Amino acid sequence: MSTNITDKNYKKLSLQVTLNGFSFCVFDTLNNKIVALKEIDFSDFPTSSKVEDLYWKAFNDYPELKDKYDEVIVLHDSNLDTFVPTALFDEEFLGSYLQYNTKVFETDFFAYDALQNYEMNHVFIPFVNINNYLLDQFSTFNYKHVNTILVSKLLELSKNIDEKQVFVHFSKNKFEIIVVQNQKLLLFNSFEFVTKEDFIYYLLFTTEQLNLNPEHFKVQLLGLISEDSELFEIAYKYVRNVSLLDVSNIDNNYLSKTDNLKHFILLQS
Repeated sequence: MSTNITDKNYKKLSLQVTLNGFSFCVFDTLNNKIVALKEIDFSDFPTSSKVEDLYWKAFNDYPELKDKYDEVIVLHDSNLDTFVPTALFDEEFLGSYLQYNTKVFETDFFAYDALQNYEMNHVFIPFVNINNYLLDQFSTFNYKHVNTILVSKLLELSKNIDEKQVFVHFSKNKFEIIVVQNQKLLLFNSFEFVTKEDFIYYLLFTTEQLNLNPEHFKVQLLGLISEDSELFEIAYKYVRNVSLLDVSNIDNNYLSKTDNLKHFILLQS
């Protein structure tokens, strides 16, 4: 369906959804600007057995979510996902790719994002109940997995860089390690963690499997991280080259460096 130019709002909404809360960003697509960025933590809400009720309350509290948008993108944030090379991919067997790293049930619904430029597909289990709630709010939307955006962007940044690059993306109680080399994904893994020691153990163990020497490889950190963080400090103690990802080139952006790192995936959507 073609949109009449007079019907366009020049606004896009991106939501990054979990079972514990969500964040959203409103983009002015005409001026390529961020209009609003908000985070909603369900631990601040009265306890409810149904996550849909928590979303319903949040949608009532934030009028931006009731606006009209030309495009709505929903990003599912979970570790129920895996990347599969196109040569090994069969759409009929999505569940079989996930059974090695998560418990899969016959009733599960599976989805995938195609990363055609990189000859792979990203298989995941979306939050069906959240999608169903959002279908009542928006007439149409596209949904993807957060790590599709994350990995695509990091592969893009690796173009023409022949050394192996290590990236770590942090959220509240999990992190992803991504190793890339000139637009090839060498490793992707997601880890749950409690302490900084958990993190450094997984990082050093993972990089050792790839024969990477902590004296030589570079680690770039992004997500919920800052130079004051104990996670940054312990990485700096054991790896010679540690830095925060450079986010200074994100366009028309009033956000702090910390917010640009924290919401990197949402802002790249």
